[in-house]
Amino acid sequence: MENVIIIGTGCAGLTAAIYSARANLNPLVIEGSQPGGQLTTTTTVENFPGFPEGIDGSMLVMAMKQQAEKFGSRFQYTQVTDFEPKSGYISVKLDDTWVDTRTLIIASGATARYLGLDGEKELVGHGLTSCATCDGAFYRNVPVCVVGGGDSAAEEAVFLTRFASKVYLIHRRDALRASKIMADRVLANPKIEPIWDTVLTDYRRDEKGEMRAVGLRNLKTGEERELEVACVFVAIGHVPNTSPFVGKLDMDENGYLKPLERTLTNVPGVFAAGDVADHVYRQAITAAGMGCAASLDAERYLADLEPHS
Repeated sequence: MENVIIIGTGCAGLTAAIYSARANLNPLVIEGSQPGGQLTTTTTVENFPGFPEGIDGSMLVMAMKQQAEKFGSRFQYTQVTDFEPKSGYISVKLDDTWVDTRTLIIASGATARYLGLDGEKELVGHGLTSCATCDGAFYRNVPVCVVGGGDSAAEEAVFLTRFASKVYLIHRRDALRASKIMADRVLANPKIEPIWDTVLTDYRRDEKGEMRAVGLRNLKTGEERELEVACVFVAIGHVPNTSPFVGKLDMDENGYLKPLERTLTNVPGVFAAGDVADHVYRQAITAAGMGCAASLDAERYLADLEPHS
């Protein structure tokens, strides 16, 4: 019987691991399909307190993991495939093995959303991606496009100007949803050309199966045209990684976990932290704060289970 199992190794999961380990709870941390979470897909993180010059996202995650290990957190490279609340404890299925725990902290984050067009799965890695910082350097001196209008899309477009000859920012509305500072950066950059009121209709490949162009349709005029690009970077939001908990934990209409109060879910002993329960702030620092809160809530829950004499 574990005291604490933590699902996820982004900012929320790793902060929870640090706090739980320092509380002598010997947490088991499940790495999941994307160890380090979304922060590993960014380069310089400029807004995490304590790093006036910024820090590489992967380095920040690595430092957090080392800190958690230093205090006794155990890490297991596996995935949660099922979940069963029991009387007084929780059973979690790790790949094919059931493990019991007194408390569970879910910090499994969210996954990038794609457009759902034909041939999408086959094109991922062949001119289609959701991560500019992972793949931008492969597209030097060629035109690319970013799909989306929020902060993520704006940030990816600006980042890609380091490599691409031209960055088209395709948005279905006539103005960006991004924060003013990010929108200003985009509109002031001569290498970025916004394409307003427009959606992608299809992906077009070359003879080798790589991205050659996209079909576009203007939503106001109905005009259709082709845009030659070597890569499409999709930045249209995320899907929370909550599939093992569907029907067992309270969720909103988009699948994000809905804590009853603080980080407590509707199942006693189960706590939620980070992007899996937060579709508003979605910042590294707020995820870390939620991870801290979840660990403290779990610690108090365990103390109430076994009161000290």
